[in-house]
Amino acid sequence: MRKQFRDTVTELAEADERIVLVFGDISVFLFEPFVRRFPNRFYNLGICENTLVSVAAGLASQGLIPFVHTIAPFVTERCLEQIKIDVGYNRFPINIVTCGATYDYAWDGPTHQALSDMGALRLIPDIEIVQPGTRQETDRLLRDRYASGTATYFRLSDHPHGASFPVEFGRGVVVRDVGGPVTVVTAGPILANVLPAVEPLPVNVIYFSTIKPLDGEILSAFAHTRLVVVHDATGLFEEVCEHAAGPVTHLGLPDRFVSCYGTIQDIRREIGLDPEHIRQVVTQLLPGKR
Repeated sequence: MRKQFRDTVTELAEADERIVLVFGDISVFLFEPFVRRFPNRFYNLGICENTLVSVAAGLASQGLIPFVHTIAPFVTERCLEQIKIDVGYNRFPINIVTCGATYDYAWDGPTHQALSDMGALRLIPDIEIVQPGTRQETDRLLRDRYASGTATYFRLSDHPHGASFPVEFGRGVVVRDVGGPVTVVTAGPILANVLPAVEPLPVNVIYFSTIKPLDGEILSAFAHTRLVVVHDATGLFEEVCEHAAGPVTHLGLPDRFVSCYGTIQDIRREIGLDPEHIRQVVTQLLPGKR
């Protein structure tokens, strides 16, 4: 998805001279094509994430459209006050585009794991939050929201889910409707584990690429079913609970740091977000299984 970010924003910059990039020493070499074309619109400020956000707010105050980019926990959890005050309070329309979603940097441990980025940012008034699950979704959502006039958080991952269906900002997608009594609600790359988990079960699946504002209308269409949120991040469960009419089951991040090392799939198995464990939990929610 990071390469798609490069390709899309480079193309957009050809037609929109307001676009500027503010980077934190991440993806710099990847964006060499952009730098060659627009050397005066690319700022690598180094590893000083709070400054990235404040500088972007200043650029936005002058009518520019800045993209701030670095690893997710560094520019969100570390910079929450700057995003809240410099950007949110002033209503400056910057774009924060991250890499390293949740456990993407599994081998680097908790310092590089984004556990509360969306959960925290959703509390800032007016901010938009999107979590694409493929390159195609990344391209569509970037084009749709980069000049939306409000701050937008784009949470990218290096582990796309591989499915293909059209997405639209602010709208959920019914990926699977079998008329079942249980509906799994999910978002982003973890769909890759959800689909094989529910394949043999009478379970519906709703997928969101926009976390805030959440599509409450699509949830209401499944209000007669038991909702279970399966998501490897914070934010979606909380948004669903604000819209749901009944109880919501949650299968997500544990209330502990993950101390094992390995790949993202190793960690997902460790915390019960692999297809086998998802299937076990969802099966128990089916009538006659409790």
